[in-house]
Amino acid sequence: MNTLPTFDGDTPLVPANQLLKRGERLLEPDVYRIQLEGRPAVVKDYRRYQGTPLSPIARLLVRHEAKVLRRLQGWKHAPALLGTLGGLALGMEYIPGDTLTASVQGVSQEVFDQLQGALARLHAAGITHNDLHGTNVMVSAGVPVLLDFTSALRWPRWLRNNPITRQLRRSDMKNLVKMRQRLTGQRPSAEQAALLAEPGWVQGLRRVWKRLYRQIKRQD
Repeated sequence: MNTLPTFDGDTPLVPANQLLKRGERLLEPDVYRIQLEGRPAVVKDYRRYQGTPLSPIARLLVRHEAKVLRRLQGWKHAPALLGTLGGLALGMEYIPGDTLTASVQGVSQEVFDQLQGALARLHAAGITHNDLHGTNVMVSAGVPVLLDFTSALRWPRWLRNNPITRQLRRSDMKNLVKMRQRLTGQRPSAEQAALLAEPGWVQGLRRVWKRLYRQIKRQD
């Protein structure tokens, strides 16, 4: 990858109009657009963690997302990986368009049909996205492109049908159905609703977590 913008240890030294998102939460990167070899690119930059105890974790996040994108290279529903820099910055193809959340023209059923097919193909390859929401789907020339594979997991073939993997696939698809209903008004069919219904063990875990969360909040 070509040289990325210099870094002063606190903020990326790029023009303000190129900064797409400031990383404000823990281990959230700065995201900005630059030109690499004459074409626009997006950089996810964790370099503010350089020299800190969180640096190894940031490096793992960069390496992990690069590995997933490398696996999906050439697939039209994911940005192309352009490379990494120093283990703390990730460069990828810039995808023009609007996110599902920001789309002002509305989103067609065709886009969601494509997205459903893309998600099914991703799952068939043993990959779950695990962070599917409107800001992580870009619609470019009518084609949905999945963004942000930081939380994605690739499961070996022998683990693809275990309860946790099935639940993560179900969660991905459930988020897609919710987005479709919110943006197009299309409700899930009875068959879809049955397939997406959470099993008892998941419901039980949710109830336990809610009780623990309420107790923690009362103690604060």
